[in-house]
Amino acid sequence: MIYTDQIGREIEILDTPKRIISLVPSQTELLVDLGLEDSIVGVTKFCIHPKSLKEKTAIVGGTKKVKYEKIRTLNPDIILCNKEENTKEIVENLEKEYKVHVTDISILKDALEMISQYGNIFNVEKTATDLVNTIISQKEGFDNFIKDIPKKRVAYFIWRDPWMVTGSGTFIDHMLSVNGFDNAFGNKERYPEIPIDGLKSFKNIDLILLSSEPYPFAEKHVEEIKHMIPNIPVILVDGEYFSWYGSRLVNAFSYFKTLQLSIT
Repeated sequence: MIYTDQIGREIEILDTPKRIISLVPSQTELLVDLGLEDSIVGVTKFCIHPKSLKEKTAIVGGTKKVKYEKIRTLNPDIILCNKEENTKEIVENLEKEYKVHVTDISILKDALEMISQYGNIFNVEKTATDLVNTIISQKEGFDNFIKDIPKKRVAYFIWRDPWMVTGSGTFIDHMLSVNGFDNAFGNKERYPEIPIDGLKSFKNIDLILLSSEPYPFAEKHVEEIKHMIPNIPVILVDGEYFSWYGSRLVNAFSYFKTLQLSIT
């Protein structure tokens, strides 16, 4: 069967892949929740969920740099990549030897399409459909909860030194909008660097969010920013619920509800 991945590449898959390498942490977690853990032969060092997976599965590098010789020894039937997480060079090198599927996730609809297509590719359609339906139901419940909550204008930090925030065209930006947040840097693309002092000139920021990933912001960083910008509240948020677009979404809306209640 011919599948078209999310960047428009056609992939012919004749038999259900039995040896899978995933180069995307959130997609690795999704595979496990689809019941495919025993088929995963390789992951990245950043594939941290479930914790037990790395103890029995080969590590083939990171998301930006992979060990090609290690991948060859694993003889995968398919390699799963993502447009943002992995480089174009990695995809081009791997597709010379293997079936490579690339996702491109900017909004929730993209994530649900990915889950459904994985269901078809790996012959777990019912599990994938149930997962999609659960996420949709959770999202609908959250939409009803949040509809009367006033919007807050936020800055969502993903990195320190240099200080970087989330801009437009990202899954995080989409999830901020799902939460009813107005992204203060939505007029900039992707992940712009900003001078931390520049925040002082923004008069209408209601809240600063420090993500737990990719930079591991902690309480000491909350105090650091509060010292520099004392007039804007600062809180830590679980970045996996804002940026992981696989089965992590099942629990995301419960987390968002708790978050909203804590800041309302």
